[in-house]
Amino acid sequence: MNEQQIPANPGSVADDEIDLIALAKTVWNGRKTILFSILAGAILGIFVALSSPNEYTATAVLVPQLGGSQSKLSGLGGLAALAGINLNLDQGADLSPSVYPQIANSLPFKLELMNTSFNFSEFSEPVTLFDYFTKYRKPQVLDWIKKYTIGLPGLAIEAMKGTTKVATMPKDSPDQPILLSKKQDAVKKTLDELILLDVSNKQSNLILSVRMPEAVAAAQIGIKTKNMLQRYVTEFKIEKAKSTLGYIEERYNDARYEFEIIQDSLSVVSFRNKNLNSGLARIETDRAQTSYTIAFGIFQELSKQLEQARIQVRQETPVFTVIEPISIPTEKSKPNRTMILLIWLFLGGVIGVGIVFSRMFFTSIKKQWNGK
Repeated sequence: MNEQQIPANPGSVADDEIDLIALAKTVWNGRKTILFSILAGAILGIFVALSSPNEYTATAVLVPQLGGSQSKLSGLGGLAALAGINLNLDQGADLSPSVYPQIANSLPFKLELMNTSFNFSEFSEPVTLFDYFTKYRKPQVLDWIKKYTIGLPGLAIEAMKGTTKVATMPKDSPDQPILLSKKQDAVKKTLDELILLDVSNKQSNLILSVRMPEAVAAAQIGIKTKNMLQRYVTEFKIEKAKSTLGYIEERYNDARYEFEIIQDSLSVVSFRNKNLNSGLARIETDRAQTSYTIAFGIFQELSKQLEQARIQVRQETPVFTVIEPISIPTEKSKPNRTMILLIWLFLGGVIGVGIVFSRMFFTSIKKQWNGK
């Protein structure tokens, strides 16, 4: 019995060809709509590209200084353990590079920065960043579009909520929370976008970048940010050094007290066993002498560390090394007007094709509805 091969159904291939031809025909018939949409996209793209302000980026590469503050106390660990004293050697650990961006993004840091004056070419006198972004900087077209398109739901929700009453703490409260106005909050968010401090994953370097409409202003803000970061981290380290100093002072006082007790005990034992030659007397004297030696060693080392800790509190060492200093940028980093135009041309084409097929889809539905 001969097997009969079932021939492939040419209908599916023909349907695919017909569908492709139909789609191409639909696009061709709607070419005027597509071309009009592309033209509109080109006009909008040119408008957005020309209205987008220039931005200049000033960058710097910093290397955090990781010292050996912990190793200064490590020599005491074994000796102190013999006497039952825990020195907690982690007190002098250095700051992790990941902490630096957190300091730069902190609220006190940004408040100080926004209240600092800088030079701008359009003003004869220095202007604070707060005044620049709230009074003088004009809203850009893209900002306006984002506000009333993507940000429209947020505006509606904010309008529905109305004014929110904020509870305040008594003036004599020791810890007053920071309450930002709407303008301050808006300026802080702007600074968060324009000023970035990132940590390189491979080398743990800090990369500081500042974007501003003016090259000189970008460099000035970058230098100010670097200097402020240096000061904030130094103050933070000094606070840690003070905490370490207080801890060592406590251990020093304890060691001194223990040493004086053991010293008195050794004197008593030595005097009592002065004329005794028994083995028990010698063992008692040796034990007292060993305890005295250990206590004296801890007391002596803590005396040295106490003096070093006092010096460390007064010492202001650099918290990072500058590999690539900030310079005034000579070329703009934004906008890429060619790319903006191409994106708008592409969007115009996509919207035009979408209109053509939407029109065909609704026409088909209308025919089916009328046919029923």
